[in-house]
This record gives sequence, C-alpha cells and structure tokens, in this order.
Amino acid sequence: MPTKRDYYEVLGIPKNATDEEIKRAFRKLAFKYHPDHNRDDNAGERFKEVNEAYEALSDPDKRAAYDRFGHGGAEGFFGRGFEGFDFSGFGDIFDAFFSGAATTTRQAPQRGADLHYNTTITFEEAAFGCENEINILRTENCSLCQGTGCKPGSQPTRCPNCNGTGQVRRVQQSIFGRFTNITTCPRCHGEGRIITEPCPQCRGTGKEKRQCSLSVKIPAGVANESQIRLRGEGQAGTRGGPSGDVYITLVVEQHEFFTRDGDNILYELPINFAQAALGAEVEVPTLDGKTKLKLPAGSQTGKVFRLKNKGIPHLHRRGRGDQLVTLLVVTPDSLTAKQRQLFHELADTLGPAKGLPKG
Repeated sequence: MPTKRDYYEVLGIPKNATDEEIKRAFRKLAFKYHPDHNRDDNAGERFKEVNEAYEALSDPDKRAAYDRFGHGGAEGFFGRGFEGFDFSGFGDIFDAFFSGAATTTRQAPQRGADLHYNTTITFEEAAFGCENEINILRTENCSLCQGTGCKPGSQPTRCPNCNGTGQVRRVQQSIFGRFTNITTCPRCHGEGRIITEPCPQCRGTGKEKRQCSLSVKIPAGVANESQIRLRGEGQAGTRGGPSGDVYITLVVEQHEFFTRDGDNILYELPINFAQAALGAEVEVPTLDGKTKLKLPAGSQTGKVFRLKNKGIPHLHRRGRGDQLVTLLVVTPDSLTAKQRQLFHELADTLGPAKGLPKG
C-alpha cells in the first residue's frame, strides 16, 4: 500500500498555517486538479488527495489528532479516511467553475437564417446573362402585428419573474465563498417581457410563412455552380435583427454541341474526305449565329482553328474568349455503287499512304 504524503505537504503550507491559509491553498489546488478542468491521468487522484488533506486540516479536532498521531490518528478519527468525506455539496460549486451557466444578458437582436436555392439556366443564358424569377418560401414578420407578436392595439408587459432583465440570479454560499449564478429567465426566455394578448394571426410568434417571387439578375459569363447572393431576402430576423440572405446556385444546362473550357468554347466540326483533301468553305455555328470558315486543302482530323472573340464573355470585365474549332474527318459508312467505283479509281492513283503531311 503506497505511503500517504504529509497533509501539509499536499496543500503546500507550513504546519503553523492559519485556517484562512489552509482554505486558500485548498481552493487553488482543488481548482487545479478537478477532473472537469484537468484531463491529466493523475488529476483525479491528486484531487482526492487534496480533499483528504483539507478534510483533516480544516477541522480543529481532526487537525489536532493528525498533528499528534499522524495518519494513524487520522484513520482512527475518520473511520474510513477519505471515503467518509461528503462531497455532495460540491456539485453546484464546480458546475459554476467549469460547466455551469455563464452570465447572460437579455437576448440581443438576431440575424435571420440564410436560404439556399438552385436555378437552371441555358448555356446561352450563362454566356450572355439574363434575368430570372425564383419562388421561395420564407419566414417573414407577421403582416398583422408587424412582428411584435401582440394583438393589434396591445403591448407586451414586463416579465414579473425577472423584472424585465431577462435574467434570474441565484446566490450560493459554499466553502469557496459566495457565488452568484446567473441564468436565462425560464418564463420569458431572456426577452424580459411576455405577451399577454397574442396576435391571432401568428399566435404570438411574430412570424409567418409566405411564398414570394424574387427577381435574379444573372451576369454574363457565369459558370456552372456559380453562386449569386440576394442580400436581406432570407428568413426574417428576431428581436429586430436583420433578415438573412438568399444564396442561389446556378445549374447550367449542357449545350447540344458546344462545350466550355474556361471562357473558350470548344466545337468539333465534321467534314468529309473531299472537303479535307480539296479544301472548302464551310459554315460553323457560334453563339452569335453561323459564320464561314475556310479550310485549306489537305486538312487533317484534329486540326484546330481559332475564331477570335466568339467565346464566353469575361465575367465582370470586357472582352470574350475564343471558339476553338477542331476538325473531324468523317469516314462514310455506306457508299453507292458509283461512289465505290470512284474511290477504287482514286485509290489506284494515290497508291499506298506515305505518311501524313504536316498540318
């Protein structure tokens, strides 16, 4: 069985310490080693040791027995030593120290919650911008009582439980001294006032759900999953606080044949063997309508042509990206008898391929 340390050593005080010095040392160490405050593995044992020492030295008779007979006298005096010590009165004290109610004040105005919505737009709308409308369901101040929660013509009254402070104070006396525990008033929930005649429309809540339509201006050049914020269009605040915001996430539909790479547009242009070999002037679709593109003779699959300023407008600044047109030479999968004969004749004149010319 481990040897107990000297109680004076445990509390860090001299043997002639006064009652006030004993109490002061105990408060300091109990606070330091309380398990709610100190997560060290040995804190619990040290806390018990400190309390056992204080039990022995804080009582004049027990202290005298300990000074005369040591721990043996203490065991005889206490019966079961530390196990006989009653800590039942310490709960509220340490709750106040470590996990008790913090000092509260009457509740302040609170901002309303934000709302989040998705809206779908076309590829062209994302490129050039548009104005859409969305329908949302939100909490607003009651239209009858204007958010007061009171029946029109009436006023809230001061809470008799906390006298309008929103707080309830409770004073506790303990070995640590006098503590004032301040909590939110349970009757008015910190408001400091109560509604005696509630509004018949909102039943005293001061709020009501309402469907509303909002206009959303979408700038040119937005991308998929971009967000737009509408300030002050969210849920209504409480106690006079401001409303929240509405965040709208844009979902851009895929285009039939365009894809987007940053502010550039990618397009694959299918052409036939004759156009690739002889060259041609072809029409290419763009966001601004069709435009003509001249293909040089001997054009190969994969060759890229750049159409300047035919891409996506830059977001919040001037200028546009480009449209990149990639050639795709299409091999016919069915031929007429005449076409087959002509290809055989062409094959005889061309001979075996010697490699691709540089594009």
